[in-house]
Amino acid sequence: MRSYPRNSPQAAARIVALVLISDGHVCSSEERALDKLDIAGQLGLVPEQFAQIVQALCEDHSIAHASLAPTLDQIDAAMLATLLGEVDSPPLRRKVMRLCMSVAIADEHLADGEIALLAAIFSAWGPASAPVPVRLGAAPGRLPGHERAASTT
Repeated sequence: MRSYPRNSPQAAARIVALVLISDGHVCSSEERALDKLDIAGQLGLVPEQFAQIVQALCEDHSIAHASLAPTLDQIDAAMLATLLGEVDSPPLRRKVMRLCMSVAIADEHLADGEIALLAAIFSAWGPASAPVPVRLGAAPGRLPGHERAASTT
């Protein structure tokens, strides 16, 4: 699998491309969503560059003797972690997650592969994966960073 510079438009686009092809095909509604939302432009690419990244992803899987439609089952956890690790900027992660959702729902159907891949991305990048700031000595029942106790009603 090719590697891209950390937080590069190409690394971010590959995550979106994974979701795009995770259901086994790219339908016309997904292509329209790519154009309408200017997904390539939002990532700092021109449409041809995004198409090249999708093609490179498919080629990498073909070389590895995997299906052209990489489902989560075909991408081992270590490889997915590596790909996701190439994007560690919180604002870029939020943008990529938003774009992934847009692509996945473009055909008004969430396939099993899309659901599994989105779940893996959200699990790796979501709020639960971020450390929660905790002040030492905070009183029980208080939310970190807040002066008043949480409501109990």
